[in-house]
Order: sequence, then structure tokens, then C-alpha cells
Amino acid sequence: MNSPGDFGLMADSGDVERLVAGQHHDPHHVLGAHPERDGEGRGRVVIRGWRPDAACMVIVAGEQRVQMRRVHPAGVFAGVLEGPDIPDYRLETYYPGEVGEVVVTADDPYRYGPTLGPLDLHLLAEGRHEGLWRHLGAQVRVHQGTPGTSFAVWAPGARSVRVVGDFNGWDGRLHPMRVLGSSGVWEIFLPGVGPGARYKFEVVSGHGQVSLRADPFAFATEVPPATASIVTRSRHEWQDAAWFAARAATDLLRAPISIYECHLGSWRMAQDAEGGWRPLTYREAAEILPSYLADLGFTHVEFLPVAEHPFSGSWGYQVTGYYAPTARFGTPDDFRYLVDRLHQAGIGVLVDWVAGHFPKDDWALARFDGTALYEHADPRLGEHPDWGTLVFNYGRHEVRNFLLANALYWIEEFHLDGLRVDAVASMLYLDYSRREGEWVTNRFGGRENLEAIDFIKEVNEVIYRDHPSVMLVAEESTSWPAVSRPTYLGGLGFGFKWNMGWMNDTLVYFGKDPVHRRYHHHELTFALLYAFTENFILPLSHDEVAHGKGSLLGKMPGDRWQQFANLRALLAWMWAHPGRPLLFMGGEIAQNDEWNHDSSLDWHLLDYPEHAGVQALVRALNAVYRAEPALWEQDFSWGGFRWIDPDDSGNSVLSFLRFPASAGRPVACLANLTPVPRYDYRIGLPQPGRWAEILNSDHADFGGSNTLTGAVTAEGPGWNDLDYSATLTLPPLGVLWLAHDPGRG
Repeated sequence: MNSPGDFGLMADSGDVERLVAGQHHDPHHVLGAHPERDGEGRGRVVIRGWRPDAACMVIVAGEQRVQMRRVHPAGVFAGVLEGPDIPDYRLETYYPGEVGEVVVTADDPYRYGPTLGPLDLHLLAEGRHEGLWRHLGAQVRVHQGTPGTSFAVWAPGARSVRVVGDFNGWDGRLHPMRVLGSSGVWEIFLPGVGPGARYKFEVVSGHGQVSLRADPFAFATEVPPATASIVTRSRHEWQDAAWFAARAATDLLRAPISIYECHLGSWRMAQDAEGGWRPLTYREAAEILPSYLADLGFTHVEFLPVAEHPFSGSWGYQVTGYYAPTARFGTPDDFRYLVDRLHQAGIGVLVDWVAGHFPKDDWALARFDGTALYEHADPRLGEHPDWGTLVFNYGRHEVRNFLLANALYWIEEFHLDGLRVDAVASMLYLDYSRREGEWVTNRFGGRENLEAIDFIKEVNEVIYRDHPSVMLVAEESTSWPAVSRPTYLGGLGFGFKWNMGWMNDTLVYFGKDPVHRRYHHHELTFALLYAFTENFILPLSHDEVAHGKGSLLGKMPGDRWQQFANLRALLAWMWAHPGRPLLFMGGEIAQNDEWNHDSSLDWHLLDYPEHAGVQALVRALNAVYRAEPALWEQDFSWGGFRWIDPDDSGNSVLSFLRFPASAGRPVACLANLTPVPRYDYRIGLPQPGRWAEILNSDHADFGGSNTLTGAVTAEGPGWNDLDYSATLTLPPLGVLWLAHDPGRG
């Protein structure tokens, strides 16, 4: 065994002291292999290692074994290999043990160059690294010919950052990371580390405070309440090429869309080993959910946020792991499998995306490097008073990049068909839910969050540029103009917007006792004053069946029969109304109780005819809706809609027509929202001849009283400013759809 001389063993003493103290910004400058020349010009390589608690270290390079000298008592060792080139070497470390020495042989992470280049850092600083997730976080890779995992994290305010995990006994002394230039990105490559390893970052703030942090770019996590990040790599092989081909050929503004909103944790449960109940895994859901949705005829499913979150009661809207599907239901590949199976069943997949705020958990994003990094430092800008969360600093390039890349990540890595952006109004307004004196104006003295507006536009532009066939949906509850209009026309650039006004007015109306509805008649007609200003989705969402609001069925007035009739009328009214329908799970089975995220839907209710009838109605609504282009082909244009009679408040009857853009037939929708049948009720129709009943919410198959119209013949005289008319029977608390039959016209 060779013993080195003293030449070149010591690095700068200040560097070594900072390394030992765990506060060196570039440990690679001290550790690893350093070629140099001796006093006679001969090449040699000085190798330094850092192993606290070690008795000694040995360099092993092929047949060479060089014992290293302890050059600092804390555990810095150094040795010399003769020759100008850096060989493939390992470090053999000897630890004292109770029954003898323990020997650990490992590759040296400090002999490897950076895994991020200058272009990556430049794009991050500009906020334009759209594939940032391929570089930050834990990347399983082969680097300089060696398999392992690179770790990289943005923490510009940190004095030092160390990676800890299963691979180093969670000892923060062992693997300090280097900062790359002035980027604020800390990086290290650990050879031999692979998928399955748990890890975190030990961050030392500028004030010397140490905190253990989950990786902001973690692609997998432990099951909550555990909070470690997990190294992972996808092995899923997608089988949805046919779906993507069909999606690319579809114009979403002229195609049928009906959405089933779903909370994966409480949709359906299975028995656990102890006889209790647990949510389905992603793979278990993949065996049931696609066929269920296909049977009911929904075109899309929208999941409440699936990104990792510590508190189940937040329903996923307080995210700590923006790049990780929640581990509650399985691995990231398990979630990919679910999406894949939905696509194979012809179901598009949307996911709620939370870019407006994040929680204050001290192991996640909040004051990540000891400074207000992702959030604003000023609480008047940086905190949400309603939710007790923090607001992203959209004016910071790297924060915008984190979120922009995240949106692309979900679409590209998980083949999603769209994102519904949560709480857009809270992003748009600086005074959102704040009293006077609790907010700061923009540079023009206004209340608009100019940085957030620019960010929203950028995200929509980039996603639609690269993925023009996806759906980007805004949950925006104010009258902000042109939310679903392109940015080049002055809009925010979304494809669709939730119609919160329609939802509120409609539920207020249907919650009234029918005897009073004549006085609230125009709460149902008001939405048509603005129905075509946006590309609207009509949401009866989770928010309407939680927080003490009761179930949809529970909102309906009257006795048990009237409650069911009202609910069926509400659903048939929604499916015929301009805008794409969205229904939260449980609505299709007339859930009795308010939604509870901790328990399953009450599937046993389908044993009762009235509940099964509502489900049958939803199935029929989707089938007829998809078969009739009049109900969706001109959904966002006055050309697809005409009132027959919006003013019959005395009878609480409303009627309108829907028209296709193609050669299809028009559809008439008539709603009688009292429990009194209307006999010999005359309506105007645009075309003569036979009009067939294609849907009746009062049909016996749906649990109704079976007051049917069948078919009617339109002829003179004209009525309601239309050239023809017919008399018919309107069912009690029922909605009737008629379609012109061109074969008998």
C-alpha cells in the first residue's frame, strides 16, 4: 500500500473549515479529484474525501491502493495518484465498530461534473425553461458513464444545501451540494442511487438556521403523513395512441362535452385487511371507473387535485408536492395506468390545478431557503386570509417557471387532456377577500394583479401552442371580461370558463318552493344575457354539496316525490342549456347526504327505484345529448339558441330552441317547474310536421309519473313569433325535449 507525500494535500484552510462546518457553497472545489503538477512538472491527481467519524480512507484505482492522510480532524482525508489523468476510482472507508472495523466502498460523487448546463440556468433565470422538470429534482440517469441520480434544487438564499436520504443514513454532513454560479441552483450527482430511495434537502439559511425540506420537484412521495420525497422513474408504456389521434382531430368548441367531477378518495371504497374501509388505489379505480363513465355516457372526467397534499380535508387544494401524484392511491405509474385506461375507454381526463396558493407547512415550499422564495415577503401580497395559505410571487421569473413547467409536466408526463385552474379570481385581484388597508395596489394604483395576469396568459399561450387539443378551464367567479378568449384578442387565453353565475342563480331558483317560483322566474333567464360572452361550462360541482350546503337532492323543496322530480328537472334543464354540463359525483345517484370526503358515495341507494331512476336519467341525458348536434354544435353562439317563451312566469314554464350548425335537426326544450301538469299547452315551433319526444324527465324509467307527450304535429297558427305551433302536455316538475323529425316533416 503506497503512502503519499504532503505535496498538494491541503486545500485552502478557509475552504476546508467551511466544508467541515457544512457551509461551503462549492464542496466540489475541495473534494473529489484535482489534477495538478508537482515542483518538477509531473502530473498527479490529488483526491480528497469527506467522511466524518471515519478511522481512515483508502483510494482504490484498479490495482492501486493509496492510503489517504487525515488533513482535518473532523474527517477530511487526502491522497495522491501519480499520473496526469483522473482514473476510475473508489473510496474505501473504515469505521470503528464494536466487534471490528466496518468497511464501506463507494464511488466518489465529487468526481462528477454538473448535470445542468449554462443554457438550463439561463433559461431558469429568465423563467422560460419549459422542460424544467427534466433537470431539477431527482433525475435517475447515466452521468459520465455511471448510473445514479442527480439532485438539483433552487435555493438562492441558502448558505448551503445538503441532500440526505436512505443512501447516507440521513446524515446531513455527508453530501453537501454545490451552487452553480449565481443561479441559486444547488446540485450533486450520487452514483449508485436509484428508484425507491427516500430523500430530502437539508437547507441552511443565510442566518444559519437548518430545515429539512421535501423536494419542490419531487416526482413521488411517501404516503402522508410521512413527507419524504422518493426517487422514481416511469416504466409505464402508454396504450392510448388511438385516443390522441381522435383528440387531435376534435374541435372542442364544436364537440359534445359532458364532465363527471370526481374525488378519487371518496368515489368508491374497498375493504381493508382489518375489515374497515379504504379508498381504491389508482389501479383498482382503473378497473371500475372507465366502464362506469362509459356506461353513463360522460365524455370526460375531472379529478379534484391529485398532486400531493398533507391534509385530506383540503381535498387536494393545498398542495405540497406539485410534481407528485398523491401516494395515497399508489405510484405515479399507477396514476398513469388509470389515465391510460380511461383513454382506452374513450374518456378524456382533466385535473384541477392549484396555481394560486400553497400551504405554510415548514417542510414544503414556505420560506424554502429561509427567505420568502416562492411567496411574497409582504403578507398583504403573500397571504390568503380565507385559506391561511401563501400566494405565489408571480413577479419572480423562477417562480413563474416552476408553475409553467408544472402545468406542462402534468399534460405531457401524464397525458392529461386538460387542466381546470382553481380560484382564478384570487389570482386576478390584489384585494381578493381583503379589507381596506390589507392590500397593496399595483403600479398604476389599481386592484388587478398585473404579474398574475401576465403569468396566466403565458401559461395558456405556451400550453395551447404545444398542445392545441387540450382543455384549459378557469374557475373564475367574477365578471372579468374575455376569460375564455385568446390573448391576441385581449383575453386571458383559457379555452373554457365555469359559469358560476348560472350555477348560483339556478340553484337559488330550484331551491324555492314552486308556489313562489313565479316571482323568481328570471333568475333562470338571466344567464342568457351573457351566455355567449364566454365558452361556458355549467358546473354543479363539489363546492355546492359541501360546507353545510347539503346534497343536490337535499336542496330541492317539497315532499320526497317532488324532491326527485325537481332534481331530474334540474339535470335535464342543465343538459339542454347552452354550455357544457359538469356534474359532481353522487349527483347522478341522487345522494341523500352532503358529500363527505372521508367516506364512499352511498352506492347502496341504487337499490331504490327513485335513485336508480336519476342515474338512468343521466345516462339518457348523455346519450341524447351526444346524438343531437343542436345541443352542442353552436353552444357558444346565439346562432344555436332561440327563446320560444322566456316570460311565462305565471305558469313557471320556460321554453327554448337549440339549433345545430350542420344539417342536423333543431331541439326544443320545455320546462314546467310546478307540480301541476299543463294540458293543451301551446308552443311555437320553427318547422312544420312531426316533433318527437326524445327525452322526458318525468318518464317512469326515471322514477317519474309518466306524464308523456309522445309526438306532436306543428302546424298553423304561428305562435311565439314562430311560424308554426303545437299543443302538448307538460309533465309536472318536468323537462321535455322535442326534436323535429325531418322524415315526417
